[in-house]
Parts: sequence; structure tokens; C-alpha cells
Amino acid sequence: MSWKTLDDVALAGKTVLTRVDINVPVEDGKVTDATRIERIVPTVQDILTAGGRVVLLAHFGRPKGKVVPEMSLRVVQPALEAALGRNVEFMERPDPATIAAMPQDAVVLVENTRFAEGEEKNDPAMADFLASLGDVYCNDAFSAAHRAHASTEGIARRLPSCAGRLMQAELQALEAALSTPKRPVVAVVGGAKVSSKLELLGNLVQKVDHLVIGGGMANTFLIAQGFEIGTSLAERDMAETARGILEKAKTAGCTIHLPRDIVVAREFKEGAAHEVLPVDACPADAMILDAGPETVEALRDVFAQARTLIWNGPLGAFEISPFDAATNAAARAAADATSAGTLITVAGGGDTVAALNRAGAAADFTYISTAGGAFLEWMEGKTLPGVAALST
Repeated sequence: MSWKTLDDVALAGKTVLTRVDINVPVEDGKVTDATRIERIVPTVQDILTAGGRVVLLAHFGRPKGKVVPEMSLRVVQPALEAALGRNVEFMERPDPATIAAMPQDAVVLVENTRFAEGEEKNDPAMADFLASLGDVYCNDAFSAAHRAHASTEGIARRLPSCAGRLMQAELQALEAALSTPKRPVVAVVGGAKVSSKLELLGNLVQKVDHLVIGGGMANTFLIAQGFEIGTSLAERDMAETARGILEKAKTAGCTIHLPRDIVVAREFKEGAAHEVLPVDACPADAMILDAGPETVEALRDVFAQARTLIWNGPLGAFEISPFDAATNAAARAAADATSAGTLITVAGGGDTVAALNRAGAAADFTYISTAGGAFLEWMEGKTLPGVAALST
């Protein structure tokens, strides 16, 4: 590891500025899903146990450097207090003297960092101000680590810095999956567009042994191989790019897996009439909405031989039945192998988490990241500013 954890920094008697992601869904002034809040509890508790005072820095929504009352972090204070089982002091305008005068075991929540214009610009003056509020910086917000903001990158350059427990778990899981993985390594990449995941695919074919491509982007690869796909969702202008990725994979020794059979329908709706056909038999008036059972069986074999699996994106139109079948079956196969101790599974991305939860497989995966953009950029091989700033 090139970064420190809470165990590597002296916290007793110190004020620990802790960047967290508590950008949670809210309806009618109440938090409707406190998952992100619950996941920061171990970091806060460990700092308090070590004798540190906790000052939480976080964003909420996208106020773009202006004070937007409905995006105040005050709305999450009750849920935060419930999760921590203690009072949390809310500070609209923090200052070093007020914080220093608080009890050593205080937990303080500072108002939305993005209300300040200097936050997203990583303004040195704002980073200086934030650093003046405490003695140690702890980043526990991997989901914001791909942004070079004052509260994620600038402040880390000004104080002794470390990763919080959630950030630590995320980095360890991702390093185990891509940097120093147990082989063979399989990546499952789904979703609608090849164009949105070009860098990801380009990086993965050089790092993994098997690359499974599903969803709408698989259709683009089928076109690249000369198959007819009827009225299916695809980026026909990306066929040449897809062929380039196939060639790059061949050179790198990465086996690409595309659907062997397909599930087609004439309309996109729950319970639509459908049929399973060979991959080369899509009718001109039908659309491909899922991979078929033969494809799933092939994936079971791939997963059975693999030791590490990284998953981003569904294999079909997982939101509606029966076009969630391939995603559900493949996810369960991966989860079963994880439970059996033969496979390390790491997954991330909004649709991915939703799909794995729907399949009832999420609980058995080794690690599930709630970070969307940061998870993708890590898979693309990019350096994340918030992580780089923690490097020793």
C-alpha cells in the first residue's frame, strides 16, 4: 500500500477532518436510504476510540458554488445521529477556534462544501482554510476521489493524511482485483454504449484473461462481426472501433465472450412475448434484449475456472422480466463461486449494484463499491486525484 490508514497516524488529542460521502436520497425532508451514512460509522467510531475529535466534510447535490438552502447538509443530521448513536454538532460557518473549544469526543458536521465556489475549483485558499480547521486529514469518500476538489485533493497536500476504513476497504478490494489479482481474471462489462466505456474496454483487455461483454454494447460487437441484430439498440457507427478492441484483445491474449444465443422480442415491456434464438438468427423486426441460456452456461464455465471477477454493468434489460434472466443467472453463479471460496468478486456502478441486488447475489460478492464514476475511472486505469494525494 502506498497510502496510510487510520492505524498509521497519531489521532489522540487531534481534530481529524474526515471527508465522507453522505450524498443520500432525501424525500420530504427525510433520508430515504441511509446506506452511505451507515458505511462511514466504522471510521468515525475508530477515530473517537483513538481519542480524536471528528469534523465531517461532505457535499450534497450540485449547488455549483452557491448556497442552495434545499441542498443543506442539515437534512442528514438526524440520520447521522441515529447511525452514530450520539449527538452531531452542525456548523454552517466553521472556524478553528470554535472547533478547538469543543469537547475532544465531539462529532461536527460542516455545511455542504460545494456551497463554496472554491471547492470544485480546488482553490488553494479554500484548501488552506479547510486545513486550518484541524490537525489530520482522513479521506473516507472513495466515490469523490476522482475529483480534484479542495476537500478531496487540496487539503490532503496540507495535513498528515490517511484513508478511512471505507476508503481502505475500497482500495484494497480494487488493488486485489486489478493490480495484484489471483488469475485467471474475468471482467464482465455491460451497459448500453461502447462509446461510454471505450477507455475501460481498452484497459481491461490488457489486464484480464477473459472479458465478457453484455447489454446493448454487445450488439455493437455483434455488428462488428457481421451479425444482423434487427431493431436492437446499438451504436452502428462504433463497429470499426469494436473491431479494433477485438484485435487488441487478441494481441493481448484476452478472450472476449459475446452472446452465443439471444433472447428477442418485438416490444420492450414487462412480460413481452419473446423467443430464444441462435446469435445469427435475429429477425429484422425484433430486438435483442438479453443473452440466452447457452451463453449463461458458457459463462458458468468461465467463472468456474476463474479466481478473480470484476463486474460492471448488466448482461441484458435487467429492469424488466423476463429479460433479467441472464444477468440474474450469471450473478448467482458468481455469487455461488464466491461463497464456495473459489472466486474473488468485486462489483461497482449504479446499474450493477441494482442488478446484483435484484438477482439476490450482492450479499455474497466479496466487495461491492457504491462509487460510480470513481470505480469506472479506476477500472480504466486512471490515477484518481483523491487517492494520489494520500500516497506516501
